[in-house]
Amino acid sequence: MKVVLRSDVPGIGKIGEVKQVKDGFARNFLLPQNLAVIATDHALKQMELEQKKRQARLAQERKKAEELAQKLNGFSLTITVEVNEEEKLYGSLTVQDIQKTLAGEGIDVEKKCIVLEAPLKALGIYDIDVRLHPEVTSKIKVWVVKK
Repeated sequence: MKVVLRSDVPGIGKIGEVKQVKDGFARNFLLPQNLAVIATDHALKQMELEQKKRQARLAQERKKAEELAQKLNGFSLTITVEVNEEEKLYGSLTVQDIQKTLAGEGIDVEKKCIVLEAPLKALGIYDIDVRLHPEVTSKIKVWVVKK
C-alpha cells in the first residue's frame, strides 16, 4: 500500500514522503496513529500545500534566528558569584543562570538553546554555544567573576 507520511517515522521515512509499506503495517499502525494517509491524488496535493506552508514557516524561523545570532555574536556576559578561599564557586552556574542573565540584558533565549557541556564550577572565561536553530549557532563569552 502506498502512503504519504504525515510525520517522521523512524526506519520508514520523513514527513511528506510517499512510501510503499505492507498493508497490515499501514492499517494497524500508520493510519490509526495518524502518521500517514493513503496516497491518493487529493492527499498528495494536500501534502504539497502543507509542505509549502511548513517551508515558509521554517524560513521565517531561520531568519529570526539569524537576526538574533548577529546580535549575540561576540556578546560578552559577566556573572558575579560568591567563591570560597580556593576560588571555587559555591554550587555551580547552569543554563538557567545564563538564561536569566541574558534576559536581564534584554535578550530572550530559551534554555534549550544554550549548550553547556557541564555546569560551570570555577572562575574564568567560557565560550558558550547558543543553538538558535538547527542550522544557526552563535557563540557568547561568559565571564565568571567573584563578588
